[in-house]
Amino acid sequence: MPDQPRFESLEGLRGTGKSTVAPMLAAARQAVLVSTVPAFYQPLRREVDRRANAEARMCLYLSALFTAAEEIQCHINRGVPVVVESYFARCLTSHHALGARLDVTMPTWLPTPVTYYLVCADAERRRRLAARNKPASRWDVLTESVIDRVTDAYASFPMQRVDTTRLTPEEVLRAITATDTQGAHSHADTEPVGAHPHLLPAVPRGLAGTRGS
Repeated sequence: MPDQPRFESLEGLRGTGKSTVAPMLAAARQAVLVSTVPAFYQPLRREVDRRANAEARMCLYLSALFTAAEEIQCHINRGVPVVVESYFARCLTSHHALGARLDVTMPTWLPTPVTYYLVCADAERRRRLAARNKPASRWDVLTESVIDRVTDAYASFPMQRVDTTRLTPEEVLRAITATDTQGAHSHADTEPVGAHPHLLPAVPRGLAGTRGS
């Protein structure tokens, strides 16, 4: 079977470098950078993000991801490599950590990336966030309050860990490409996302009380 084109995803908490490194990785791979929330979802995304319903928000983001997955598969079928900034792992981990009780079994047709999990020392990560011009959304703030839950949930996904602390974006890119050449798969992981134990225990609804403000 001939090699498939690369499909790679960057995961991690806010401030670890995903949005900076993703286009750099796409350029280095001569890949297309696919948005996992397609443009026509953006108006509805803004409306749903104003509400406090974690299940509704999770469903919207899952719908966007499934739509993006079809685009990703089309690129792969044409032999075009793909890079995404976060994929199903972020949606599942963050929403379950915030109290969503939906159980999700992923279909086996989903293209599954080689994933790089960007981590950063918390003090440095928070410094980066404070330096941003873009204000944090209410969901960003809520996610920061359950960081340990999100981090624990990420551990159930197969990912290559890359520590971005004290590294420039160019150094992070080199670390990713070095990780790839030292044993990571160069193309899509054939094990479906649904095979991983991502169905997390429900968070008590006491957390939901923090979501209504």
